[in-house]
Amino acid sequence: MQFARYTTDGTPQWGIRQDDEIVPLNGLREDVTYQQLTDPGFLRVVEDAVDAAADRAIPVEDAKLLAPVPQPGKIVCVGLNYHDHAEEQNEEVPERPLLFGKAGTAVTNPGDPIVHPAAIDEVDYEVELGVVIGRTAKDVPAADARDYVAGYTAVNDVSGRDAQFEDEQFFRGKSYDTFAPMGPTLVPDNELDPSSLDVACRVNGETKQSSNTEEFIFDVSEVVEYISGITTLRPGDVISTGTPGGVGIFRDPPELLEPGDTVDVEIEGIGTLTNPVVGE
Repeated sequence: MQFARYTTDGTPQWGIRQDDEIVPLNGLREDVTYQQLTDPGFLRVVEDAVDAAADRAIPVEDAKLLAPVPQPGKIVCVGLNYHDHAEEQNEEVPERPLLFGKAGTAVTNPGDPIVHPAAIDEVDYEVELGVVIGRTAKDVPAADARDYVAGYTAVNDVSGRDAQFEDEQFFRGKSYDTFAPMGPTLVPDNELDPSSLDVACRVNGETKQSSNTEEFIFDVSEVVEYISGITTLRPGDVISTGTPGGVGIFRDPPELLEPGDTVDVEIEGIGTLTNPVVGE
């Protein structure tokens, strides 16, 4: 099931996306929450509700898709987490996950613009698998980690490279408003194998990144274990699990985003997240 957060009249609601339609879930007895998505019983109720409400489906084109997590408590990003990304930088494989933060206010919706700041020259794309936390997690062992995951979405970890390199740390370059497009759906953990998903990024239709999460250095369970050993993860927190090789800054010559570009990030089973780039 692909959960979609959307609106048709200004009021956000949840539905289930089925191909080119969305079946609304506003008739459920209980609200859709990130914690509910960890409950197999609740997911069975949703399946029954979708069958019963199939005649109320609306075309996706009639809905405005929204980010599945509009205000994450925190976004924890994992750097250098694909073998092919480490290779393109001639970097050694890290011994433990390399973490940095991204402001929650950077989140933007599918279809909404990525704003290229006037003060930044080098704006880059990064397709990443986003892990949405569904239950409060502290010191969770890897063997149990996926019990705490609500589901998975696509994240474009947009990066201001000149800010990143100038500061010699990540927060500013990663946190400009609109630098975290997210969506288009949220898929429960039991529907996907997060360690075997094709991921891709295209700019103006040209493929720039193409890989599979089999290239992870640290898989989702290991990352949740590591992060929850440092800081408490709460429902609605997002972990962005790193990007594969092919980012713009390490191409020769660099191929970075400019106003007028369109970026698609696609993850198998989740869908394609599309955003245009505009000037500030």
